[in-house]
Amino acid sequence: KRLSELIQKHAIQIIAIGNGTACRETEKLIAELIEEQHSDLRYCIVNEAGASVYSTSAISRHEFPDFDASLKGTISIGRRLLDPLSELVKIDPPNIGVGLYQHDLPSKLLRESLSAVVESCVNYVGVDLNTASAALLRRVSGLNQLTAQRLVDWRREHGPFRNRQQLTEVPGIGEASFQQAAGFLKISGSDNPLDQTWIHPESYPATEKLLERFDFTTDVLQSKEGRDALNGKLLLISQTDIANELSVGLPTMQDIIELLKRPGRDPRNDLPSPIFKKGILRLEDLREGMELKGTVLNVVDFGAFVDIGLKDSSLVHISQFSNDYVKTSHDVVSVGSVVTIWVTNIDTERRRVALTMIPPESFQKNSTPPRQKQRPRKSRKSNPGTPLAPNILEGDEPARSFGELKLLWDAKRANR
Repeated sequence: KRLSELIQKHAIQIIAIGNGTACRETEKLIAELIEEQHSDLRYCIVNEAGASVYSTSAISRHEFPDFDASLKGTISIGRRLLDPLSELVKIDPPNIGVGLYQHDLPSKLLRESLSAVVESCVNYVGVDLNTASAALLRRVSGLNQLTAQRLVDWRREHGPFRNRQQLTEVPGIGEASFQQAAGFLKISGSDNPLDQTWIHPESYPATEKLLERFDFTTDVLQSKEGRDALNGKLLLISQTDIANELSVGLPTMQDIIELLKRPGRDPRNDLPSPIFKKGILRLEDLREGMELKGTVLNVVDFGAFVDIGLKDSSLVHISQFSNDYVKTSHDVVSVGSVVTIWVTNIDTERRRVALTMIPPESFQKNSTPPRQKQRPRKSRKSNPGTPLAPNILEGDEPARSFGELKLLWDAKRANR
């Protein structure tokens, strides 16, 4: 009753459920609530790894000084569904705990490698300068924890940034830091429309000349009609010719044209969306050949564990990834990937489900799925026709294989 009141009061559309303790019991409760009272409601299972670490961290105490740890962890789970990258950067990467063997590695090497990956992800996606937290800004190339906090303080004191050039007014950000960081910092509602794209300020003159060539100004990026008209012009030009005409390198010109076609593009939009559900999946509901969507929870050498909505995760063996040879599971799937799978066998007594990622169309009906093709093994047998070298026969050099040792033994026996 209390949940229903909160849903109606706040016009809730999606509920985020952490995948920790009592996850399936909570899922059952929400599914019953949707079925009985709120048919338009959806829910999503969210990985809560590291949420407890965040709830007791200095960052959480700074953000929510009056909340207890359980509330902070709940907020973190909800934020992960809204913007996972902005939330996960607040947690030290090793504490996210993805993978089985992280404690077998040197902690310093692990920390450096994971930090480099996080920084690469943040720079690839980009950051909105006026909304990003200090924890997110410090992962931007050219910034560190001190300059990120100074950016947030400057924003709090002077209001939102109006253009990228104002970055140089922040203490500690010089010409080198500006050159490194500016291309990864976007400003929505900026005085210069190019600040809303991922085009670096040093390429602004070339971009403006390109727009002038088609009788456009930077304001063309402000409306959908203008962007459509610009895209039509950009499709007709030769990138090599225009790069030579404007004295710009071809890779730079290609980047400018791509960013003008999709200004403010977020590469995460190309990824599959989370799985939003209305009801729970029971083992009794499954049928052989049924197609399902699942989220990869963990990847190991012999396959991947996938959450398909049952209480326990199910294993997709590496032999069921593809008809072709798969060297390692990581070549095909990664943690968090949404995959399409099919049910091949259901063991109700042991409550186990066999899954495959090989489409049913690739093998004949009523036949078992083909096993993964094995890499042909090289024969290790020695060539019996190869004579033994004289220096080995005379004892000047040792035998280097069991085959040579056998030939040497046979030769000694023949001479007796």
